[in-house]
Amino acid sequence: MNTLRQTSSNRIVFRPMCEDDLESVMRIETRAYAFAWTRSIFRDCIASGYHCLVVCLFDETGHEQIIGHSVLSTAAGEAHLLNVCICRDSQGMGYGRKLVQHMLDLARSLRVEVVFLEVRPTNRAAVDLYDSLGFNEIGTRKNYYPAHTGHEDAKVFALQLNLD
Repeated sequence: MNTLRQTSSNRIVFRPMCEDDLESVMRIETRAYAFAWTRSIFRDCIASGYHCLVVCLFDETGHEQIIGHSVLSTAAGEAHLLNVCICRDSQGMGYGRKLVQHMLDLARSLRVEVVFLEVRPTNRAAVDLYDSLGFNEIGTRKNYYPAHTGHEDAKVFALQLNLD
């Protein structure tokens, strides 16, 4: 499905997600997660004014390919990183790290003091990423995620942002 060959000359851009992006977003989301968000959830996040972004690669001819997306809600000096997803073909190339770092920079620009997120303990790549970015595990949400055999707990992480 990945039509843009990823090379060092590709330019990565983060831009606001719009309704026209939802077909690509849903294709990425459903291939990445067994229990994916629905189109209506993304539509509601956009309508609610959450910070919904897509990650795009542009080749030397200007061709755009959406390779990921993220959703961040903010209120009262706090943020919740609700969704981070990179398409399977682009995982392991550092795009997830760049996306989370971009969302953290966005949170800082909005004067957010702490960012929270939940992650499946079985998603080792994501747990390792959040650990490496300085997130701290602060708790567990029991039976938070649907699973093939009932539910799975969520690890709750937080990151205190330096607003200097």
